[in-house]
Amino acid sequence: SISTGSGGRLPILGGLEELGGIFPRPRVAVVSLPSTMPTMGARVRQQLAELGIEERCVPVLAEVLAPRVDTRSWWRPQSAAIDPARLIGREPHELDREAVGRVLRGKRVLITGAGGSIGSELARIAAGFEPELLVLMERSENALFEIDRQIGATGVARRALLHDVVDAPGTRRLLGELRPDVVFHAAAHKHVPLMEDHPAHAVTNNVFGTKSVADAAAACGCARFVLISTDKAVHPTSVMGATKRIAEQYVRWLHGRVALRNGAAGGTARRAVQSGAVPPATTFSVVRFGNVLGSACSVLPIWGAQLADGGPITITDPRMTRFFMTIPEAATLVVQAAALSTEAAAGAEAPLFVLDMGEPIRIVELAERLVRLHGLEPVVERAGSRAATGAGQIEIVFTGIRPGEKLDEELTYAEEPMRPTSHPGIRAFDAVGDPLPDVAAIVEALDKARQNPEPEAVLEVLGEHVLGRAGGEMRQAG
Repeated sequence: SISTGSGGRLPILGGLEELGGIFPRPRVAVVSLPSTMPTMGARVRQQLAELGIEERCVPVLAEVLAPRVDTRSWWRPQSAAIDPARLIGREPHELDREAVGRVLRGKRVLITGAGGSIGSELARIAAGFEPELLVLMERSENALFEIDRQIGATGVARRALLHDVVDAPGTRRLLGELRPDVVFHAAAHKHVPLMEDHPAHAVTNNVFGTKSVADAAAACGCARFVLISTDKAVHPTSVMGATKRIAEQYVRWLHGRVALRNGAAGGTARRAVQSGAVPPATTFSVVRFGNVLGSACSVLPIWGAQLADGGPITITDPRMTRFFMTIPEAATLVVQAAALSTEAAAGAEAPLFVLDMGEPIRIVELAERLVRLHGLEPVVERAGSRAATGAGQIEIVFTGIRPGEKLDEELTYAEEPMRPTSHPGIRAFDAVGDPLPDVAAIVEALDKARQNPEPEAVLEVLGEHVLGRAGGEMRQAG
């Protein structure tokens, strides 16, 4: 233990065993121990947890200056402890709990991709509204186990389903048994460079996974279906963005088909619904937003690991910008959009909701803020030459833009005039009279192409129908 005394201008109050007797009790403790003291690190962490004191870890200076020392044995970079809203400089929008409660309370809610960053946050939000049943659908065993464990602690009735949504017959059977009132479809492949190398996988999961769940929701009479989409679906230059664009179009197309079957056909259709011979119409909607800060394998955890290694922090291009919001705010507004889905204009296609992402942020500026919030000084690479770093400095280097990536993202097309909604964080496009391509033909062509072992087959279809260029040109994009 540390002897009572004084070190410099800061008083030393005692050793670890005296921590509980300090008055007033500190709310935050800054811990700085070398990685060679894992046992002490574990003791400190346990003591702080027992006393309810929040932990902030800072590596010792020697390990900041010697990045090859393994600083990950017990020290964790505290990117997670930094408020992401503060990092991106925005105040999150509030949830209209009364409106959302009308949609979720006492209802059967199903979430696909429930173990992912957005899906798990949707599950936590939904659990707070006392649904009759919360269904967690996820194909990753570990991710499903963890979110099921978390939701189990709330006491909410739940079912954890280890299931891949691309299994269309299985998906239809499960939804037919469970009869969900609300479906949030968050399951998707999201990593742009990876999907460039695996276009058939992207099509299978993002297009046919969406089709599987949407078709099943319509067949079982689900009241609301919400597709989680991305700004990469706007003028897509990547396989991932193109598949999400087709997913959006399929949901809008299916909404029109279901509405025509159940409503526009007149009194006969309405009587069939009332008698139970035909399921009631499902309201389909799409929610589109940009990047979420802190999601799995996104820049924040990657940069946190790079900081733990002493740098450098890597960025693809100094000009690159992105729209950002936090995971809780994104999930909150997705749930809010579900409550707004009945606001669509008469005769509209499935409403498209776009979240208020604020202004785009330069990635390099975001990295500089993160470094400074860790008490270090960023040193940015200039004109391709690596900068020398000194004590307390972290280098930021540029690695080059990757296939499929864009320098800037867009949230809407020019032909998508957005209207305000009753919630300030959400705008909507009703798509009244907005023509859709031959979605059925595109889906049929993709179904045939994804079974071809040559990736060019999928790229040709995506290039022709979504990107307006040949597959070979699409392969070279970016």
